[in-house]
Amino acid sequence: MTRAAPRGLVVVLAGLLAAGAAGCSAPGASDDGAAADGSSSTPLPFALDADFPDPDVLRTGDDYFAYATNGSGFNVQVAESTDLEEWTPVAEDALPVLPAWALPGKTWAPDVSEPTPGSFVMYFTVASRSPRLQCIGVATATEPGGPFTPAGDAPIVCPADEGGAIDPATFTDDDGTRYLVWKNDGNCCGLDTWLQLARLSPDGISIVGETSRLAMQDQAWEGNLIEAPTLVKRDDTYVLFYSANDYGGQDYATGYATASELRGPYEKPDAPLLSTEGTDGRYLGPGGQDIVEGPDGGDVIVFHSWDELFIERGINAAALTWNSGVPEVVVP
Repeated sequence: MTRAAPRGLVVVLAGLLAAGAAGCSAPGASDDGAAADGSSSTPLPFALDADFPDPDVLRTGDDYFAYATNGSGFNVQVAESTDLEEWTPVAEDALPVLPAWALPGKTWAPDVSEPTPGSFVMYFTVASRSPRLQCIGVATATEPGGPFTPAGDAPIVCPADEGGAIDPATFTDDDGTRYLVWKNDGNCCGLDTWLQLARLSPDGISIVGETSRLAMQDQAWEGNLIEAPTLVKRDDTYVLFYSANDYGGQDYATGYATASELRGPYEKPDAPLLSTEGTDGRYLGPGGQDIVEGPDGGDVIVFHSWDELFIERGINAAALTWNSGVPEVVVP
């Protein structure tokens, strides 16, 4: 695909809480705490100082709910906030019972939306019994914190010939049509990873219509995969955010691609939007992003990054601005 030239990437941090653990420097850092390229290797404090990877954030009224990959003994973790700055973990599992076709232990990257008032739909990644791949399921609830109940007796997306599917995300176009975006899990099996899109049924329980491939890994910084899609529309431009490279280290980063039509073609700039190097080590391996409207009406990008010991991924929130459909973000 054609690559567009980057247009000023600036990032404004939205209030983050103090977090904790001191310890050894991140990989690639020197003994005095400076990275090999001379930048700082001390990450900024997290908005939520807990292991809370792959955050998806839902605004409902004046409240925010964040959902995360399995942890703390829960299939799907939940936290609440009124301002995106202070978060309170919910001591309950949002998805306490997995569907019969699923295996426990690998429930990742949930997405929750509210297609109609008081009706909530969750899309989640989970290990399938057959085929033995990661696949996408769907569940419903009447409260944003759950409990969500699985719907249907099979995955909503599970392309066995593409390595399965992970990282679901919803998008609603200007005409109200809702879509699901996901990544085929090709890196599990030596295949390409494509961010894909298909229309959802009115109730959100099934996929209808054709599936379109939007973007794949094709830049050096992306390594052998792209994943974690988030699709928004700004200034008549479709903007596809994504994460790329190895999630387990500081090479993980957040990128984006733009298009004038929903199904593309999508064009990428030459560099990631958020990266360890690009933020002078203030965020280590930033990724798993979501975009949500902040209390002041502006956009906020919420994402995870690693602590200094590369043990936990806490969440961060930063203001996101736009320049003719191109995201702009300035790190302090």
